[in-house]
Amino acid sequence: MRKNLMSGFQLKRLDLLMELEPDNPYEVGGVLNPAAARGPDGELYLFPRLVGKNNFSRIGIARVQFNDVGDPCGIERLGIALEPEADYELRANGLGGCEDARVTFVERFGSYVMTYTALSRAGPRIALAVSKDLFHWRRLGLATFEPYRGIDFVHVDNKDASLFPIAIPNHRGKMQLAMIHRPLFAGSRPEEIDCDECWRLVDLDHESIWISYCPMALEGLEPDRLALFNSHHRLATPVAPWEALKIGGGTPPVMTRHGWMILYHGVHATDTVGGTGKHLCYSAGVMILSKEHPRTILYRSPEPLLTPILPHERDGVVENVVFPTGIDCRNDIGQPDRFDIYYGMADSRIGVASMTVPRRLPTTPLPKVDAPNAIVPVVPQPAETTL
Repeated sequence: MRKNLMSGFQLKRLDLLMELEPDNPYEVGGVLNPAAARGPDGELYLFPRLVGKNNFSRIGIARVQFNDVGDPCGIERLGIALEPEADYELRANGLGGCEDARVTFVERFGSYVMTYTALSRAGPRIALAVSKDLFHWRRLGLATFEPYRGIDFVHVDNKDASLFPIAIPNHRGKMQLAMIHRPLFAGSRPEEIDCDECWRLVDLDHESIWISYCPMALEGLEPDRLALFNSHHRLATPVAPWEALKIGGGTPPVMTRHGWMILYHGVHATDTVGGTGKHLCYSAGVMILSKEHPRTILYRSPEPLLTPILPHERDGVVENVVFPTGIDCRNDIGQPDRFDIYYGMADSRIGVASMTVPRRLPTTPLPKVDAPNAIVPVVPQPAETTL
């Protein structure tokens, strides 16, 4: 077991939790990137991406098993939660995908809402489904977005979406349901922007984590109306060296003693062994948002909290990837500051780690971006540098 004590947040890897079943046709391409949610029965359920032949992905469901000290130690497969059926989940060649789910219990609905990536002929888009019990899911369709400063969000690839569990204030202070998401603008993918220069320009309208809000009356709220999002706000952009190429959402927002917490992923390029080229490295950090004004970042990891170092994290379908998507507060064992993090390993397996939130936030200064639409240089710095 390895422990990371950086930045006051303590993280300890617990176990490799789930691997593909060799004889299961739904899993020949791996199991990865699970959502996590406590059911009405108090049990913890995972919703992993199951990759079949030709990258045809389904969202499975599994019950987490715990050992005598309360650590997750295994899973029980329970079937399929969603598989590609709708037009927006299918491609012209009969392939498609339901991928990388996140699940949030939305209090005003009294229901679980799943955000997931639907892979159709138009490309990846954010889709929504709702359930009362985690076992029976009803599709709500694709999330739609109003344009923003000339950006047509509807026709932009999008991934890594998750919802806040309660209404939060938008830029005008109106209480609305909100989504964190990551638009994939053309030319912004890591493999498109990586270069050997000592610095690069980052278009702040692009490679970023965004918050968008759903304008709807909170009285008599029904999940069927959860579709249109506007009041878009760019929450965070790539700044630190470990996230220099791209950042994106990870686990859904959860409330802590300090405010809303998300784990997010960052991508940077590293030299391959022997100097034959570069490969991408996906790591994870933590971000704390103000409880009263979640558009305000109170803390952000200057260095990654979780980075691929184990063989299961370095070798797989995509090398050098840790990708957190599920989170579980351990109130059930009397540890409200402990959160178990469920994450994809090299796009092939699922691991779990426990993280402890410190009593006080570290005092690391936050990176500052003054102009909301500026283009600023990102200068790679030594890994030990505090930003």
